[in-house]
Amino acid sequence: MYFKDMHILSMKDFSKEMIDHILETAEKLEPIAVMKERSDMLAGKVLAVLFFEPSTRTRMSFETAMLRLGGAVLSMGSVDASSIAKGETLADTIRVVQSYADTIVLRHPKEGAARMASEFSQVPVINAGDGAGHHPTQTLLDLYTIKRESKLEGVRIALAGDLKYGRTVHSLCYALAHYGADITLVSPDGLRMPYEIIKDLEARGMKVRQTDSIDEAITEVDVLYVTRIQKERFPDPAEYLRVASSLQITPELLENAKSHLKIMHPLPRVNEIDPLVDNTSHACYFKQAFYGVPVRMALLALVMGGME
Repeated sequence: MYFKDMHILSMKDFSKEMIDHILETAEKLEPIAVMKERSDMLAGKVLAVLFFEPSTRTRMSFETAMLRLGGAVLSMGSVDASSIAKGETLADTIRVVQSYADTIVLRHPKEGAARMASEFSQVPVINAGDGAGHHPTQTLLDLYTIKRESKLEGVRIALAGDLKYGRTVHSLCYALAHYGADITLVSPDGLRMPYEIIKDLEARGMKVRQTDSIDEAITEVDVLYVTRIQKERFPDPAEYLRVASSLQITPELLENAKSHLKIMHPLPRVNEIDPLVDNTSHACYFKQAFYGVPVRMALLALVMGGME
């Protein structure tokens, strides 16, 4: 499997074999992520981090991943303090930064920005989220979490929350199609998974069910993936509160869950998961955030030639 100099733009670019290789590489590198081992695999290499949107987990886990492998990180800093504020185009920014770094990690508010950036870059571009488009490294760390904490092949998973606008769950669904997953979609009417995605998944042979009852779904699944319902999309605050409260995960709700159920969330959360759930064996979202480090270590090592 040869990833050197490859752009990481969308999960649609990956075969099952490629995904499996990345996840296996992440598992090999996890001892370095937890500092049980040390590595200078990427010594002398530089990662440029260009974030045009706020980020905590994605940005810091990429930076940690690079540092754990012995490389260096070059950050653009805030947009207001860069030449972007003077009107510089993204294409020109990429043309300049590629001469400073061996790989570029880009987060941008406009869908398609990462693919466009890859056309102007002679070094690998890794998409760290482009608007409502793709976030492939989030999907890969989600798959890694499911593999490490539950099972990936044939997993029974419920996706709950904002399934209409959530790029995270859209990409995850397509990736899970490689593993014969059984998917239950839980959301209010206005935030259901787009019809075309459901039909596409069914055409790939996946079992997909829809419900607005979290109580019903939680009794049958191995993994519950919760997403934030975005308050800003509701013109009526009362309607938002009604919807948000209907999908809140509480310790009482979990009394009917399977003992091995794992709860995931891409974070940040608002009130969709009661903090009391954090102390249960079901809570997996903070481990999920950590797993971003070995997964992004694997991607950086592969595209920069530290591993094959």
